[in-house]
Amino acid sequence: MSADSPVAVSIVVPVRNEAGNIAPLIAEIAAALDGGWAYEIIYVNDGSTDATAERLAEQMKLRPNLRVLRHEKSSGQSAAVRSGVRAARGAIVATLDGDGQNNPAFLRELIMALEQGGGRFGLAAGQRVGRKDTGFKKFQSRFANRIRSAVLHDGTRDTGCGLKAFRRDVFLMMPYFDGLHRFLPALVRREGYDIAYVDVIDRPRHSGVSNYGFFDRLWIGIMDLAGVWWLIRRKKPTPAVTEVKEC
Repeated sequence: MSADSPVAVSIVVPVRNEAGNIAPLIAEIAAALDGGWAYEIIYVNDGSTDATAERLAEQMKLRPNLRVLRHEKSSGQSAAVRSGVRAARGAIVATLDGDGQNNPAFLRELIMALEQGGGRFGLAAGQRVGRKDTGFKKFQSRFANRIRSAVLHDGTRDTGCGLKAFRRDVFLMMPYFDGLHRFLPALVRREGYDIAYVDVIDRPRHSGVSNYGFFDRLWIGIMDLAGVWWLIRRKKPTPAVTEVKEC
């Protein structure tokens, strides 16, 4: 597939200092999607200071459908995802974390779930089972998810999973803020769309250490939660619009 070929699905992978995980994960993404949709892979290098850029450059020579974006300095996971979505050429965008804990084998199921819902679904969200994180990180995640669910009533037990598929146009409707990726289910519902859920099996990262956290600074998470609650409360129905033609 050439860089100019039509694309149905864009895979967006935010990374920071994940040099050891680049080649194995790209190979798994290709194995999961080859023979299915016409797709592109977009890596967003979020200010890495290790050999991530070099590993990505090597892969670009091997894979014509791999595109790489670079942030001059680290701007966070939400900013990296947004950069990838804005650059995406596919009407459907799927995301996964760049550390290898998200298994690309589930990408097909997520994309198919979104497609089968037609225009009704705006998001297909992975829900992790058998998580491989530390006990403290799992406690953080459970605590944050319970508070979020109680306040927003978004019907989602796990918003921290990086495996998601969504309509690009729906994502771009939503107000952007740092931490957006943690609140996608609530914001997609705010726009009037339903959500499909897919159980996905978590696994240990290939190498390296965690670079992006989930509610690592609790007070920021609480402020974000209050902001999303306010956005939902302030949402008004979108009016039906028709263009008036000259008689």
